[in-house]
Amino acid sequence: QVQLVESGGGSVQAGGSLRLSCAASGNVACMGYFHQAPGKEREGVALIHTLDGSPVYADSVKGRFTISQDNAKNMIYLQMTNLKPEDSDTYYCAAGGESVADNCRSLYTYNSWGQGTQVTVSS
Repeated sequence: QVQLVESGGGSVQAGGSLRLSCAASGNVACMGYFHQAPGKEREGVALIHTLDGSPVYADSVKGRFTISQDNAKNMIYLQMTNLKPEDSDTYYCAAGGESVADNCRSLYTYNSWGQGTQVTVSS
């Protein structure tokens, strides 16, 4: 496991932008952001395989959110643009996996979690 430190988030009007950042204390194969609807399992919003930079996005954020990484700093960034009220949620940074074979799409690959960052989008 690694320690995760999240930053960013906040409140913005619809159509605005926010940037989330997450720093890991060590190297992992998969990092990303999840959210969790009441009574449901955590769902990946934007995930990235740190070994090859390949991203995965939830359908609801494709074309609006961009996940990127700085491997030298063990950090990821989530640029959120054209935000909608339905994007309002707590976003959890997550990390896990050790090799290129790890499935970054699977919730069960992730064994380290951040404290969560609140994003509020007003209409």
